[in-house]
Amino acid sequence: MTVHDIARQLPEIAALRDHCRSMAMLEAVLSPEWSDRYYSFDAQWSETEAMASMRNGSGDEYSIVFSAAGAYVRGFAHESPMSPYAEDGPWPGVLDDVPDVFQSCVEEPAFSDEGGMPVVTACMWREAGDDHWKAGTIDFPEATTGDPDGAAYLFSLLTDRSAEAFQRWAEDYYEVPVDLEAVRHVLSSHPLTEGVVHALNPEITLADLAGDITGIGYPLG
Repeated sequence: MTVHDIARQLPEIAALRDHCRSMAMLEAVLSPEWSDRYYSFDAQWSETEAMASMRNGSGDEYSIVFSAAGAYVRGFAHESPMSPYAEDGPWPGVLDDVPDVFQSCVEEPAFSDEGGMPVVTACMWREAGDDHWKAGTIDFPEATTGDPDGAAYLFSLLTDRSAEAFQRWAEDYYEVPVDLEAVRHVLSSHPLTEGVVHALNPEITLADLAGDITGIGYPLG
């Protein structure tokens, strides 16, 4: 599976934004410490953009920039044979076809290393008027894992957006039971309640989450 397969499985932009925002809200409830979280969402990343992100603490990450122009997705799997550090630059085709409207994302310092090289193994985009996601024309290397650019691993919870998938992931990562109905409530973008928060994490309250709710832009009802 490659970024091309992932692009065919992603929902339209608004649905993806809502899903990313909900995952970030779930993690804010499960993990009061921001540094321990995988999934984040910054509703005011810039004056005109929001950004969803994932980082696993081991060097793998993704960023999704949402703007009036559409959405730009950058993923980096540090052990991928398509790592820019293996080729002294992004793998041919990964960024070559990105349209001009997203070039600021390609050149974004936050998505590059100290030398200005884009840190990317997988890239997708969808302009506001498009009816599907796109990725570059890429000659993928042969890989025994079947995931040469890391896309299947990086974006697994964006292609399987079920409450069950998030529950399995969260229970494995946090090593605690995670209430499925509460997960389903938040993934549906329903407003948080004390009951939902308590079901996910009895050690915090809705009031404790005020800053996260504002930063994530999660609906208050």
